[in-house]
Amino acid sequence: MDGARLARKARFLRWALNFYPPYLGAGVRVRHISADLRLVRVKMVLRWYNRNYVGTQFGGSLYSMVDPFFVLMLMENLGPDYIVWDKAANIEFVSPGRGAVYADFSISQQLLDEIRMRTADGSKYLPRMHVEVRDGDGTLVARVQKTLYIRLKPRARQAGDNRCKPI
Repeated sequence: MDGARLARKARFLRWALNFYPPYLGAGVRVRHISADLRLVRVKMVLRWYNRNYVGTQFGGSLYSMVDPFFVLMLMENLGPDYIVWDKAANIEFVSPGRGAVYADFSISQQLLDEIRMRTADGSKYLPRMHVEVRDGDGTLVARVQKTLYIRLKPRARQAGDNRCKPI
């Protein structure tokens, strides 16, 4: 996908995710998606409808705010020849979120190259991705580890052409 088309997709994704009903209901806002879909910043403000019984950020909403982004970012950067799924996740609640919280996601060219190399023969690859949720002061609220399932689709393996080049 060319750069201009990817940038349009990034703008559309930001808009669509901000109006996605589960995110509206949880108070999650996508603040930024880079034009190359390699950087994402998400924010969740503490509201009456997303606080838990003790008045802090609800754990389910904290996980919800980080759930789809690594998969979306990798799907868009790897292209349609790849299967990208969530396989497992773990969240460690470190401190209570008493106000707005943020999560910053990034994927590097090095990661994309490694994925392409490890899946070129059709093998599955299970990278572990990490993201931290922090409050406005930078205090760590939660650590999230996601294990992804990534594999080159059979039709792309059989094609044997250069369809899987970096964007």
